[in-house]
Amino acid sequence: VLPLWRGHGLPEEDGVFDDAHASERTESTRRIAVVAAPRISNLDEFQLLRQSASVQLRWARSAADLFDADWIILPGSKHTGSDLAWMRETGIAAAIERHAKAGKPVLGVCGGLQMLGDVLADPHGVDSSAAGLGLLPLGTRFERDKSLRRTRASFCGVDGVWSALAELSFDGYEIHHGRTLAATSHAARAVLFDVHGAAVGWQQGSVLGLYVHGLFESPDVMRALFGTEVRSLDGVFDGLADFIDRHFVPGALASLLT
Repeated sequence: VLPLWRGHGLPEEDGVFDDAHASERTESTRRIAVVAAPRISNLDEFQLLRQSASVQLRWARSAADLFDADWIILPGSKHTGSDLAWMRETGIAAAIERHAKAGKPVLGVCGGLQMLGDVLADPHGVDSSAAGLGLLPLGTRFERDKSLRRTRASFCGVDGVWSALAELSFDGYEIHHGRTLAATSHAARAVLFDVHGAAVGWQQGSVLGLYVHGLFESPDVMRALFGTEVRSLDGVFDGLADFIDRHFVPGALASLLT
């Protein structure tokens, strides 16, 4: 048994946690809203945003939660079509469209990227077919086989509100059934590439969509976007080990084995 410690820095494992203390930071310079759809996934990749003193992070469950956001992030989803339908029902989809038309940053990751496109096609019954938000001229087709791989990705040609990411690389991972391609002759510009040169991210104006999870887990990215240093996950585990050391009698664990 250890004392309660809210500042441990570990990501939430299977649910959205609203940290009221973090939301009241007065030194925060950027308000970032992450759309908390019912089937949200991979939310642990936003943990370092929660720790950054330059960011006021909130989980958006209604259109009102997006009202004064500087950035909107559409995270991964366990069922893209259902979450997209929920966003339309709640008015969140319309709020995202207004935000993008105003030239404010919108970031979609994996399922969020797919939602930003023009169309979702599901010939195999993997997810569902639906019209996308139309903020990136891309189309997604869900395949039977899932892509699951670690990815080293590099930005090239990114500009505008996302220009701080220019020439940066980061390590992440992909996990998706969707295959995303240009939907029209006026395709979004590919700006993120894997080590084989394949496009895994696209930009149009202030809207950026990525297939690679882990952008905000890169110290280089966090420095470029927010000018801050945050603890890596390894650093969080080191801190947790130190916390245990401070509260356990030396040799207590070893004594349980004898």
